[in-house]
Amino acid sequence: MSFNSNLSTSAKVRAAGSIFLQDVGKGVFTLTHSGLAMLGLVVFMGLSVALFRPDILAQTESTAYEWLRSRQFSLWWEPQNTAERATATDLKDIPRKQAAVAAWLASKYRVAPEPIAALVAEAYVLSESTKIKPHMLLAVMAIESSFHPYIQSQAGAQGLMQVMTEIHVKKYDKYGGKLAAFDPLTNMRVGTQVLQEYIRMKGGVVEDGLLFYLGGDALQSDTGYVAKVLAEEARLDQVAAGEKVSTQP
Repeated sequence: MSFNSNLSTSAKVRAAGSIFLQDVGKGVFTLTHSGLAMLGLVVFMGLSVALFRPDILAQTESTAYEWLRSRQFSLWWEPQNTAERATATDLKDIPRKQAAVAAWLASKYRVAPEPIAALVAEAYVLSESTKIKPHMLLAVMAIESSFHPYIQSQAGAQGLMQVMTEIHVKKYDKYGGKLAAFDPLTNMRVGTQVLQEYIRMKGGVVEDGLLFYLGGDALQSDTGYVAKVLAEEARLDQVAAGEKVSTQP
């Protein structure tokens, strides 16, 4: 009796399990079928909206993008935000004297004020560590390149401060290599380092350091370079002091 009872119980368990699996299978089929039907309906509705109401589609896309951005999802199909990498600063974000200098240089050399503002701010930072006056650094860039970061001389001098890249290539290593010569801030930092070394080599005499920066030992004549740099520095001093200075040559 006990054996038959146990057998009956086992059969009941198997039967219940079979029914459960059948129900699960039907449920999965129903959900899958319904899900595919729903997906087809969504696709159909989406195409209908795109064809007949593109304004609604555009608004929906905009809302979806904002939702994703607010949750810091990476939208791989969108262009990267490169504004943070740009060498540019709003004039209102730097001190008044620096802003005046940046605006004057931008007007004189016909370049945008925002990148010039970033260079002016960097010149003041570099001045603290190198003891070279910030307006001196800006004057060197003005005379060397007129603030055009991609210029190259026949001798191979490159960038804002016309650094001889092949001679000073090791100085670019920490910035990623010699191609960094065309990054404005990097060129400025390397050029400032080179000028600082030359001034020290010349016993701290700025004029002699500038002359060596111009052409090294191979220099035959000054061609008025040092005087031009010093004159531009003096004009920048006047601008920073609030004086009216002409931007005409």
